[in-house]
Amino acid sequence: MDKRVLVTGGSGYIAGFLIRQLVAEGWTVHTTVRDLAKEAGVRRLLAVDDSRLHFFAADLNADAGWAEAAAGCSHVAHLASPLPAGVPKHPDELIVPARDGALRALRAARAAGARRFVMTSSVAAIAYGRGRGVHHFTEADWTLLDKPGLTPYVRSKTIAERAARDWVAAEGAELEFCTINPSVVLGPVWSVDYSASVVIVRKLLDGSVRACPNFGFGIVDVRDVADLHVRALTAPHMAGERFIASGRFMRMREVAEVLRAGLGAQARRVTTRDVPDWLVRIAARFNPVARAVAPELGSVRNQDASHARAVLGWATRPEEQSILDTARSLLALGIVQP
Repeated sequence: MDKRVLVTGGSGYIAGFLIRQLVAEGWTVHTTVRDLAKEAGVRRLLAVDDSRLHFFAADLNADAGWAEAAAGCSHVAHLASPLPAGVPKHPDELIVPARDGALRALRAARAAGARRFVMTSSVAAIAYGRGRGVHHFTEADWTLLDKPGLTPYVRSKTIAERAARDWVAAEGAELEFCTINPSVVLGPVWSVDYSASVVIVRKLLDGSVRACPNFGFGIVDVRDVADLHVRALTAPHMAGERFIASGRFMRMREVAEVLRAGLGAQARRVTTRDVPDWLVRIAARFNPVARAVAPELGSVRNQDASHARAVLGWATRPEEQSILDTARSLLALGIVQP
């Protein structure tokens, strides 16, 4: 039996690892890119059996191409969603493509007769809007959209996942839908076109971060996130499921300390100095990146991934390995000079 799956956003960070694993496990993969001019470069990076990988042009903001991409696919992994390195001028630059793109992929999946739809959401849809303090989150939690200071990215992931779940409940018919909600995704990068999530490590390595704010995030390895997607695509009884994909919460200074300890002289520009909260709040008046960080100063978001471990047998590698593998690949590719 031909196992055929659509993976949207084929040039993306997680998607690359997912496509490699799926092809290795015998799947034929359809994947979308906004422009087919990217196809040759993505194929070279993935280095999989070309006969099992088919590219289709499709954009989150347009209907064209989605039906063709989904045709013949029994499964869909929807990974395509905007992830900016900075803060957009208007929230709709992220919210509209994230929400409408998910709905376009869902409609195409239903029309193609797909049985399973796995959507990549984020802990951004779960763990924000609580402010300072130590918080513990499970899949039952949702980000509080009525709280001030939420970034456009956090809003986009929350709105997109809620819209997708509402659509499935109303119009999904027999389509089994579930989400994967990763924290900050690190791990080896393959090219100079790398994910915005990796910018955190790059900025520490190149000295752009002069001092570490009282800010942190859960860390998960891209290889483990890809594996969790495969498990969710193939396990029984996934309808309505939601899986946090996260390791432990680490402050920026802890990440910096891992780099200093693991890389020696190559991490000479990495700072482990702290910056006081009041200084970040002053900077937030004119710096959009500081403005995004300020509402989460002092917030510890412990995101419990035990559900994925219990239901899908999922496991993660140590956070230190993910951080160092990210850094070593950035150095090896010349993205950061040692």
